[in-house]
Amino acid sequence: MTATLEPPDILSAEFARDPYAAYRLLRDEFPLVWHDAMQTYVISRYDDVQRAFKEPVFTSENYAWQLEPVHGRTILQMEGREHSMHRALVAPAFRGKALQEQFGPTIRRNSRELVDAFRADGQVDLVDAFATRFPINVIVDMLGLPRSDHARFHAWYTSIMGFLGNLAGDEAVAAEGLRTKDEFEQYMIPAIRERRANPGDDLLSTLCAAEIDGESMTDEEIKAFCSLLLTAGGETTDKAVTSLMANLVAHPEQLEAVRNDRSLIPAAFAETLRWSPPVHMIMRQPAEDVELSGGIVEAGRTVTCLIGAANRDDRRFDRPEVFDVLRADLDGSRAFSAAADHLAFCLGRHFCVGALLSLFEIEVGVNDLLDAMTDIRFADGAPPPESGVFTRAPSSLHLQFTPAAEERP
Repeated sequence: MTATLEPPDILSAEFARDPYAAYRLLRDEFPLVWHDAMQTYVISRYDDVQRAFKEPVFTSENYAWQLEPVHGRTILQMEGREHSMHRALVAPAFRGKALQEQFGPTIRRNSRELVDAFRADGQVDLVDAFATRFPINVIVDMLGLPRSDHARFHAWYTSIMGFLGNLAGDEAVAAEGLRTKDEFEQYMIPAIRERRANPGDDLLSTLCAAEIDGESMTDEEIKAFCSLLLTAGGETTDKAVTSLMANLVAHPEQLEAVRNDRSLIPAAFAETLRWSPPVHMIMRQPAEDVELSGGIVEAGRTVTCLIGAANRDDRRFDRPEVFDVLRADLDGSRAFSAAADHLAFCLGRHFCVGALLSLFEIEVGVNDLLDAMTDIRFADGAPPPESGVFTRAPSSLHLQFTPAAEERP
C-alpha cells in the first residue's frame, strides 16, 4: 500500500523549524494548495509568485483585513490613480541621491553610535545590540521626532510586527497590536499637526508639504504611512543585517571577500534577500479567476505567495540552495529596483518604496561592523537557527570577534 503524500502545513512546528525542506516539496508536488485554517491558497514557484506581484489582476485588497486594523489604510491597499498619486507624494524622499544627501548623516550617526557601544567588548548579540535598533532609530530621526523616543518606537515596532506575524490568531498578540495602533495614533497626529504649522527639514515635514496637482496627504494618511514605514522599513533591515552577517560568518571565504572589497556589500545583501529573505510570505487577492501552476484560483480568494520558496526555485536559479555572493544569475544592477531577479521587495507597481533606504542602511551598517570587528566567529561555534514564519531570521546572533584598531576620519 502506497502512502499518500500530504502537503506541508505552513502553520506547523515542523515547518517553522525548517521551511526550506517544505518549500521544495511544495514547489515540486503542491505548487498550488488550499490551506483551510488560513483560508488561503499557497503558491511557491518563482514564476507564479512573480506573476502575483506583477500582474494587475492580483490586487492588494487583502490588506484591508491584514494590515488596516493595525496601520490604518496605507499605500499598499491602493490601486490605480490613487496608488500612483500617493506613491508620487512619498517616493521623492526615498530616491538615492536625495536620500543620501538629506539623511546620510543621520544613518551614519546611528550606525556608529550603536557599534561604538560594543566595539571594544570582543563579543555581541548583534540582534539586540544593533540589528533590531538601527533601522528604528534611523526612522525616528528621519521623521524629526525626539531621539529620547527611540525605545518607545522600538516597543511599538515589536508589537505591530507581532500582530502582522500572528498567523495562528493568538488573541493576546492581536489585542496588543490594536493597543499599539491607538498609542501610535495618539502620538503621531499631534506631531503631524505641529509639523504642518512649523515645518523643518525632516521627513515628516516633507510628507506634510508634499503636493501634486493640488492634492496632499491627510493627517491620517501620513500617520498610516509612518506606521507602515516603521514596520516595513524596520523589519526588512533588521532581519537583513542579521541574516547577512550570519550568512557571511558561516561562509568565511565570502566574508573575507566582502571585507577586502566593500563594493561587494550590495551583492551580499541581494544574495541574502534571495537565499534567506526577511519576509517569507506576502498575500494577494485576484480580482478574477486566475490559472497558476497546479490549477485555478477563484476571484476574491487570498493567495499566500511564498517568497522564501520562490527565491530558491531551481527552475529559476542555478544551485539555489547555495549562498553565493558572486552568483551570475542575480543581476546586481537591478537588485534594488522593480525589475529585480529576487522577489524579496515584491515587483511592479507595489515594489518596496524603501528599497534604496534599506540598501543604504545595509552599506553603512555592514561597513561599520566590518571596520569594528575582525576574526568574527559564532560564539557557539555554529550558525544560530532561524525563527519566524511570516518574517524570518535568527532571533539572536551571538558573535565573538577581535576588536579592530579604531580609525576615526
